Amino acid sequence: MGTFLYMFLFLVSLPAIWSQQVTRTSILVDGTKTIATNDENFICSTVDWWPQDKCDYNQCPWGNSSVLNLDLSHPLLAKAIQAFKRLRIRVGGSLQDQVLYDVGNLKAPCHPFRKMKDGLFGFSKGCLHMERWDELNQLFNRTGAIVTFGLNALHGRHHIKDEAWGGDWDSGNAYDLIKYTISKGHQIDSWEFGNELSGKGIGANVNAELYGKDVINLKNIINNLYKDSPSKPAVIAPGGFFEPEWYAKFLQVSGSNVVNVVTHHIYNLGAGVDPNLVSKILDPHHLNNVSETFSNLKQTIERNGPWSSAWVGESGGAYNSGGRRVSNTFVNSFWYLDQLGTASKYNTKVYCRQTLIGGNYALLDTTTFVPNPDYYSALLWHRLMGKGVLSVATDSSPFLRSYAHCSKRRVSVFLLCFFNLLVLFNTISLNTLGITLLLINLSNHTDYIISVQNKKTVAWVGGKASDGHLTREEYHLTPKDGYLQSQTMVLNGIPVELTEDKSIPKLDPVHVNVNSPIRIAPLSIAFVVFSNFDAPACA
Repeated sequence: MGTFLYMFLFLVSLPAIWSQQVTRTSILVDGTKTIATNDENFICSTVDWWPQDKCDYNQCPWGNSSVLNLDLSHPLLAKAIQAFKRLRIRVGGSLQDQVLYDVGNLKAPCHPFRKMKDGLFGFSKGCLHMERWDELNQLFNRTGAIVTFGLNALHGRHHIKDEAWGGDWDSGNAYDLIKYTISKGHQIDSWEFGNELSGKGIGANVNAELYGKDVINLKNIINNLYKDSPSKPAVIAPGGFFEPEWYAKFLQVSGSNVVNVVTHHIYNLGAGVDPNLVSKILDPHHLNNVSETFSNLKQTIERNGPWSSAWVGESGGAYNSGGRRVSNTFVNSFWYLDQLGTASKYNTKVYCRQTLIGGNYALLDTTTFVPNPDYYSALLWHRLMGKGVLSVATDSSPFLRSYAHCSKRRVSVFLLCFFNLLVLFNTISLNTLGITLLLINLSNHTDYIISVQNKKTVAWVGGKASDGHLTREEYHLTPKDGYLQSQTMVLNGIPVELTEDKSIPKLDPVHVNVNSPIRIAPLSIAFVVFSNFDAPACA
């Protein structure tokens, strides 16, 4: 192990030898209080409705990845979901408001989606048969997924002019689906109302006052059908792009304790065809711009609906199916992980990535189901970054991005009980669960050597003589062969690939003496776990 560690540290240091600049910097972490709290299952991914003839920019990257035709029996699909233990999955997307559920008293014909020139997004209405709904829920149940389902908020409405739709929502079809779902024992965590109908909308929009009244109707349906069930699903809305006035009015109309979660969508990299996607991803000033959206949404909820929490219901970086040979490569993890870190600081509880499979921004390859680099970035975040978000201060360049969370608990119930006994007898402190740092180096020429300071003790982490035997975990992420648009991620010098039996590989850290500074190479990412960090907020 000592030889391997020496070789690894030497390899990691090579870029520093070749780079133009080595910069020493410090990071101050305040473990005395949390600045925000995420959900235990913060990482979420989506499954969309797009059929295989959904095309953008003369390419059709969706294949058989739709809710309606995805191969649910593919072994890699189940393994990829199960690796998270409990992965949140949001079923929804642009076509969800045109989906009819083939159940109950549906009077309209229920046909598959087909290309239609005058149809919304160029498609006709589509059909979800209950046999398929059962099959989807069997997969979710088998893999432990936590499910959000997006309902058809345009059903019964009519087109008024331009992109505006009016009339009353016909809730009968949604009622029958929810009733059927309960009768079959399918567990749904939350029902989301509509997709991208807020404000100016994407393709269609609905007035905020009308939308608020519809959500009250949905809440009444859920209360009526689930009655006093302990597993009553949450109501989520509006699943659109944030516009302050529309969101405020919607929350005011729907009223107290109706909407449990306020969702918004983000595609801050622009169009998938943009030739400047990579430069945007590596530009710290461009990445910073999204903070205003998170801040404004947080304020809007606090003022108009403090009973609600905020989720990112859908975010794929680049819209229109993502960027070809960008969104499914290593370089996209700079954007993805940075946005997870930014969202966390603004009390975002859940972040849903577009998509689990389908399009260029999929976590799993649409044809082979083999994980793309962002899948492993998501998995490491899920395993290492806990709910408590901590304040980080640094004197470094904006090209070094840093985020700190309480570490995720990674002990069994038995061990946790054992730890509690030790705490009772003052043998250890649960603060030894520590913190996890996420470090993102956007610079292509600067090698950062980082010292970490604990604000609570105003001392360097690992600075005491008694800490000499302690180690920290490091997970350094780089692209294969140094090619930023590689579809293979490298962890601590080793390519991350499926095992011989086609399972998700172990993601093992290297252990480094806690007294040594952290070294992060140009254009690389690192998770660093300090299990001995004294952080009362994480107890």
